[in-house]
Amino acid sequence: MRYPVIVHKDTGTDYGLIVPDFPGVFSGGSTLDEALANVQDAIETFYEGEEVDVLPDPSPLESILASEDAAGGAVVLLDVNFDFLDKKAVPVNITLPRYVRNRIDRAAKARGLTRSAYLAKAALAYV
Repeated sequence: MRYPVIVHKDTGTDYGLIVPDFPGVFSGGSTLDEALANVQDAIETFYEGEEVDVLPDPSPLESILASEDAAGGAVVLLDVNFDFLDKKAVPVNITLPRYVRNRIDRAAKARGLTRSAYLAKAALAYV
């Protein structure tokens, strides 16, 4: 979905971005591309640990342009990927040496987890 993002840049400063449809979400970067790329991470952080049933509709461009936040800035539309909210479990096929699988299974069992839960927790801790 494409959301309006307000971009501000003063001489000698980095780019600063506000995402009005997600209160408190902002981003920045030394280049516009970097600042825009950081918006995705900022929105993912905004929703971290939340159960989301409905996403906000993007605000009409006219209302964003007329807002006080947009004064002195520019407004761009940015595509936000919400795949990170999809909690549906899907099968994943991986290949491991047997001894690695066995070590994972022992560690998972010691923590009261399934192999899948253990690997998911480990992967999330790593990324």
